[in-house]
Amino acid sequence: MRIRTVILCIKCVKERCYYYITLFLLKRVCLCFRTALARFRQAQLEEGKVKERRPYLASECDELPKAEKWRRQVSGLGEFRIRDLNDEINKLLREKRHWEVRIKELGGPDYRRFGPRMLDHEGREVPGNRGYKYFGAARDLPGVRELFEKEPAPEVRKTRAELMKDVDAEYYGYRDEDDGVLLPLEAQHEKNVIQEAVEKWRSEKDQNRTEEEEDIYKVTDHQFCISRISFCSDSQYFVVNIVLYFQVEEALIRRKKMELLQRYASETLQHQSREARTLLGL
Repeated sequence: MRIRTVILCIKCVKERCYYYITLFLLKRVCLCFRTALARFRQAQLEEGKVKERRPYLASECDELPKAEKWRRQVSGLGEFRIRDLNDEINKLLREKRHWEVRIKELGGPDYRRFGPRMLDHEGREVPGNRGYKYFGAARDLPGVRELFEKEPAPEVRKTRAELMKDVDAEYYGYRDEDDGVLLPLEAQHEKNVIQEAVEKWRSEKDQNRTEEEEDIYKVTDHQFCISRISFCSDSQYFVVNIVLYFQVEEALIRRKKMELLQRYASETLQHQSREARTLLGL
């Protein structure tokens, strides 16, 4: 069991080593490609020009623009070369600082009081990086530029009181008619809406007229006058008396009168009414 665990650990370590080696090689290839691309671009820019070389001694340069040019660090050296130069400069500054501390311990002048102030004009120190500085083109290297970028200021949200300061009658739309543009537009729109409503009503009215059909259930007065229907069956005639509508109406009226008399008339009046109906034969 232990042997198997050891073998698995060894395999994991090998795989991790292969991964880091591959990653390192890919990074080196990318950096070399960038360096080659920078050289190719520089060659394109200098095509057709006489390539100048930096003088070995500064005293050999007699022109101010050229002196300013040779003073600047050339960014076309490549990322590796620029990082090496920046590391070398920081190493020399660190060694110089050690000697300054030793000189102060031996009773000499304190050069650190004014030395770093002069160097700050040339190099920018990353906060929390123990004095490491980036000079010239090293400040534009990938991953370094982001260190010097300032974070955007957080957006300050206004309070409710500050927001209410900008709220007035115009915010609620009370002054929308002051510009003289809204009222004519509203009048035109109102006229169009009314016209559309009238046309719709007229079209629906005409459509209803065309769709009207004859009422097949309509009964005329002449049809109500028929009171008897004869049926002939087995040489016998049967006569059926049909109740007409005016007879039904009279019966309903008579019944309604009786209900009203029973509800509102006295017993004496009801007795007289019954006697009158008896005499009349109703």
